[in-house]
Amino acid sequence: MITAALTALRLAALFATPLELYPDEAQYWLWSRTLDWGYYSKPPMIAWLIWGTTRIGGDAEPWLRLSAPLLHALTTLCVYGVGRRLYGAATGFAAAALYLLMPAVQLSSLVMATDAPLLAFLTLALLAYVELPHAAGRRRLGLAAGLGVAMGLAFLSKYAAIYGLIGIGLHLALSREARAAWTPATAALATGAGLLTLAPNLAWNAAHGFATVQHTAANAAWGGRQLFNFAELGDFVASQFGVFGPIPFAVLIGGTILLASRRRLRSQDVLLLCFTLPPLLIVTGQSFISRANANWSGAGYAPGAILVAAWLLRWRAKGWFIAALATQAAVAIVFLACVLNPAFADKAGLANAFKRAKGWEQMTEAIAERALREPKGSLDAVVVDDRFLFNAAAYYGRDYFGLDGEPPLRMWVRETHPQNQAETTAPLTAAHGRRVLVASLDEVYQAEVMNDFRSVSSREIVGVRLDRKRKRTAGLFIAEGFAPAPRDPVSGKPIPRRP
Repeated sequence: MITAALTALRLAALFATPLELYPDEAQYWLWSRTLDWGYYSKPPMIAWLIWGTTRIGGDAEPWLRLSAPLLHALTTLCVYGVGRRLYGAATGFAAAALYLLMPAVQLSSLVMATDAPLLAFLTLALLAYVELPHAAGRRRLGLAAGLGVAMGLAFLSKYAAIYGLIGIGLHLALSREARAAWTPATAALATGAGLLTLAPNLAWNAAHGFATVQHTAANAAWGGRQLFNFAELGDFVASQFGVFGPIPFAVLIGGTILLASRRRLRSQDVLLLCFTLPPLLIVTGQSFISRANANWSGAGYAPGAILVAAWLLRWRAKGWFIAALATQAAVAIVFLACVLNPAFADKAGLANAFKRAKGWEQMTEAIAERALREPKGSLDAVVVDDRFLFNAAAYYGRDYFGLDGEPPLRMWVRETHPQNQAETTAPLTAAHGRRVLVASLDEVYQAEVMNDFRSVSSREIVGVRLDRKRKRTAGLFIAEGFAPAPRDPVSGKPIPRRP
């Protein structure tokens, strides 16, 4: 009932919020227009989900995001199932409550991103894993196959699903009882089902030079950053208190150290730690040598919530459990208030957190209005130099760009090779570069864009107010004769022409 009620509240918030799409959400919507087995930066699951929900209700923002709260509801039920199997119904209920009110889940339930399907399928796989030792016959075979399919679907959502495999491998290595539950037949069935589910995406990657794998690896690389960044490390660790919840994360870290040092970890604790610690420790290390986003450790959120609930109940720390729920409920109320009324976020000093979900529709309208001032058919394209602007303009200009003789939307390619999906699928070429309208968000890039044309007009600046302190501006100008300047063979970046 609690899961259903909070999910219904989140669905209502989706349809009531005036916030626009994040540019990444707009990109996923673009992918959903052409279904495939893979895309430049992500596996295909998110595009499939958007395709399904927008076929039901249309392309408006809430329908695009519809599956996010539903997937987190599924994850919550799986958390309950795992907690009940390992510790009992009380722990399952407490863990579900902690997960449902986790700050990261609040955000992820109202934004269409890859974390929601990843966590749903990983937790479904974990549920199958903990149930399998207690099953026999056909049910055991069914659970093995289901585990493999769930892991395959998790990989189709986000390659961070690798943490699920690490957790299984680690637990099997540590637990003789866990190994005894598996037979060659169940292992082969789980492995075969997982590979069969994932095979089309592997084939797509092979046919496209392993584009998604390379992009994921590039995100994990340090990319020229200084090694051993204590500031990045501190920021990431602090962010985990924010996304997991301050009291639950403190209990998770403190409980792990305390129980491990005193050798009081139970077998169930060890199982869940095998799934919780690898993403947390690996991404913490990555933040130290490079960088890491707060949600990159998300694969450990669900098993971590179960551990925290189990330990608080075991220690009879009722007051701390209530304090954790109350704190996270308060955060949820404030977050929903900001989502429903962005002016409240401005007054509360939280406007910066929502700036990427504002102003894109107005900016797109300003660009389209400028293009309409040109004689019909005189523009070969509208060109942008920022992938966020491209994605947002493609969504909010979906009834204009490329329709009824209006110019299509194109992406200026800065380097020798494409660096994102927009540059890959809609690059500006000579065929669309005779006469274009350029919309540039980045003043640094504007000079480089101009350098790629034989002539350009004077700039017109348009601005969109995001809140009391912030404004998004773009420079608009007509450019003619697309003739890209040479790119540096090492860096791939434009070489300035000599005057």
